[in-house]
Amino acid sequence: MRTLITSLLLLSAFGWLFARQQVVGTIEKNPGKPHVAATDFRGAGAAAGLVGDFNSTVASDLQNSPLINFVPKTLYPLQVPQQPSDLIAGVTQPSVRPTNPVGNRLTDWSLPSITANFLGMGYSAEDHGMFVVFGWLYSTSPTIPALQQAQVFGKVYTAPLTREGAIDAGHRYAADILAQFGGKSLVGTRIVFVSNRTGSKEIWVMNWDGTDQRQLTRYGSISTFPSASPDGHIVAFTTYANGYPAIQMMSLDSGRRLTFYNQRASMNAFVTFTPDSKRIIFSSTAGWGPAQLYMANVNGSGLRRITSSGAIEVEAKINPKTGTDLVDVSGRGGLPQVYHMNLDGADIQRLSPGTGEATNPSWSPGGDHIAFAWTKGFEPGNYNIFIMDVASRQVTQLTANEGRNENPTWAPDGAHIVYASTRGGRSQIWVMNADGTNKHELTQVGSNEKPVWVNAEQ
Repeated sequence: MRTLITSLLLLSAFGWLFARQQVVGTIEKNPGKPHVAATDFRGAGAAAGLVGDFNSTVASDLQNSPLINFVPKTLYPLQVPQQPSDLIAGVTQPSVRPTNPVGNRLTDWSLPSITANFLGMGYSAEDHGMFVVFGWLYSTSPTIPALQQAQVFGKVYTAPLTREGAIDAGHRYAADILAQFGGKSLVGTRIVFVSNRTGSKEIWVMNWDGTDQRQLTRYGSISTFPSASPDGHIVAFTTYANGYPAIQMMSLDSGRRLTFYNQRASMNAFVTFTPDSKRIIFSSTAGWGPAQLYMANVNGSGLRRITSSGAIEVEAKINPKTGTDLVDVSGRGGLPQVYHMNLDGADIQRLSPGTGEATNPSWSPGGDHIAFAWTKGFEPGNYNIFIMDVASRQVTQLTANEGRNENPTWAPDGAHIVYASTRGGRSQIWVMNADGTNKHELTQVGSNEKPVWVNAEQ
């Protein structure tokens, strides 16, 4: 088994106010989404009882991806290959193509009604107390008849011999498939959110897929408005633990409180980090009057004021791509709207249409779109999630008739959005594709809100 592993390794590659790996074969750049099939892996020995978790994880990740069309398993042949040696080279001739292909030729998978462009296959085993998966991806194009040329990748995935290990391996295999089509893996990313499940509003964190939900703060007070540094190491939030609203910084690595100097003010909140994670912009009433935007170092030193609008300025978000501009929510025109400005507060422009209330802006990783909550659209009066192309101001509605939907945040892959929704009654954390499809719930216990997607640690 050790020899086999070694051999295969050589083949791999948040309310208003408050690598691509080197490819052996060739992937064609088609205008439509590629159709990908992925067989259920089988398991040997102790891995047999865990491979089901691996398979369901892979299927879920591929089904929920906006990058591909996942071919339903009900369309697969009864006999499916598990490894390269199960494959037969060559192309079935049109005159003898079977109605129900056997599946041992790659081109069988390109036939109706499967019509897959790519096939993922493999198997699992136990080796020295570890869960080991051998996974491959092949092109099914009949123009690549040679098996070696059709192979996109072959990799070995090792994980603890546990359900959690099998799930982790499934995420990694699916991520490698999606990487071939421009996908960025979410494995290692986390979501910070606010939950009242212990009786008070505390800061919680969970894995990107909703697993391992755990409590970060235990103040028995109100802790809210979380944000995270781009390097994935720091979470900032506002807490009333000392009887007044103050910003607190916490290490996501150790859970320890970090030094931050708060200005004497009735409100310090809504932190946003610069792309290098060294400076922040936040809202404060330190200058008396309505809350304005201030910039400071990550420890609160070096404070300087950015806005002097005479209206409330909150929810600033620095453009992650440029680091030189931001969006925020301002009442300078009456109702709260989303505005765009330079980092020094100059060149102010309203982005949102001006009707209804527009809040909770969030930049896409590419800095060309924002997601925000708005009370207009197809369900006037209720907050729903929209995205806007900042250059063209074109707006697309992603939620409707699904309760109150707020606090969208883009995932690091630019293909998913996490948000809070009351569609089931109480507020819960949901995630969807950036086109509004594949909505699914991540939390169920207590009331959960204000999610923020955290990059993997850098």
